[in-house]
Amino acid sequence: MAMGDAARRPVSALLPIWLLCLLVCSSSAQPYIGVNYGEVADNLPPPDATARLLKSTSISKVRLYGVDAGLIRALAGSGISVVIGVANGDIPSLAADPAAASRWIAANVLPFVPATTISAVAVGNEVLESGDASLAAALLPAMQNLRAAAVAAGGAAAGVRFSTVNTMGVMAQSEPPSSGAFHPDVTPQLQGILGFLSRTGAPFMINPYPWFAYQSDPRPDTLAFCLFQPNAGRFDAGSRIRYTNMFDAQLDAVKAAMTRAGYGGVDLVVAETGWPTRGDAGEPGATPENARAYVSGLVAHLRSGAGTPLMPGKAVETYLFALYDEDLKPGPASERAFGLYHTDLSAAYDAGLTSAAGAAGGSPSAGAGGGAAKASGGWCVARDGAADADLQADLDYACAQVGVDCGAIQPGGACFEPNTVRAHAAYAMNQLYQAAGRNPWNCDFRASATLTSSNPSYGACVYTGGGQ
Repeated sequence: MAMGDAARRPVSALLPIWLLCLLVCSSSAQPYIGVNYGEVADNLPPPDATARLLKSTSISKVRLYGVDAGLIRALAGSGISVVIGVANGDIPSLAADPAAASRWIAANVLPFVPATTISAVAVGNEVLESGDASLAAALLPAMQNLRAAAVAAGGAAAGVRFSTVNTMGVMAQSEPPSSGAFHPDVTPQLQGILGFLSRTGAPFMINPYPWFAYQSDPRPDTLAFCLFQPNAGRFDAGSRIRYTNMFDAQLDAVKAAMTRAGYGGVDLVVAETGWPTRGDAGEPGATPENARAYVSGLVAHLRSGAGTPLMPGKAVETYLFALYDEDLKPGPASERAFGLYHTDLSAAYDAGLTSAAGAAGGSPSAGAGGGAAKASGGWCVARDGAADADLQADLDYACAQVGVDCGAIQPGGACFEPNTVRAHAAYAMNQLYQAAGRNPWNCDFRASATLTSSNPSYGACVYTGGGQ
């Protein structure tokens, strides 16, 4: 079924999905949603401010590209786990000398655990795609030595997993997904690495970017396919599966390649994925609207628990790229514009990541030392003239958020009638607005909502809110 069908179905047909999400989203942090913390910038907030920001969201995991002691310590006791990184330049020495691996663990893992949970170590970044054959050959021995050192250290260190991060460049074939296969140039190294991952219970880490897929095929239907928007889907004749979004298609291509290599049972982790808010003239689609559509669509997709066609019923652990813009990154303008948040701690766009519990304490900017904005009170309702398609998307989004109860607009609920998208969206928007702290920015959505001082309650249908 095409994704667009959801927007055309009767409102009541979506309710079981909401109910499932309300059951799945039972805590403020989502165990499958992480974020990358890049540091190629000269204006990053202090670690404690970043830790407060993270705790105000449903993000439960952070991936570092190195070892940032300040941030790791700031996350102690937060329940947010950390992936740390080994620099590519350190791999040869770690591969050649087990004692060097022991020293690395002693310096970069043992001082922080168990106060902070270090879930994994990414040994190198995109090594197999670097073109450096000697570095690629040293990768597996470095991973093996580091894991042996961690196990020998015991305690919390013994449970740390070791993997490496790959781009989609390791794929020789990815379309259609059922034809997925690794490139012959890296297959020998990947066979050894996948065997190591299988034996140690560590995941295969991959960076799927629908953004780059759109750059290579900038057509409207490709954009919709990449942004989780209504589209006709793409049929895979090999598997007889119709894919409705590029993220699932890319992941299933990798899973097919892993299965073809004999390691289909190894878990997949998305180490990076994101969409830029701006780009150069030759980078179509780099806008805040598209970034919001991709990330919020992906977050909702993960929260649904649907998984992918080849990995059904389980959200794939996914690290969004990136927490902040990085103003010193080289390359096209898009490279400096993937941030979910600005470095003043304000959101670049509504990615659907704010937890009701965190937002109730005020905006992250206020928590970082600024004065908190006064809560607005009143009610948040659908704006006159808002399109049903936008309201449907906002309805789905609001009811998927932690702390939002949409039970009243389920069949038999006090606010089920009138059974229209507008009426149900208004109720859901207000529920989110109230749960998130009643700040003006909590009643923005896609400019399809507005604040009102007139109580929209009717009959037995009571809209929460009103007072300051």
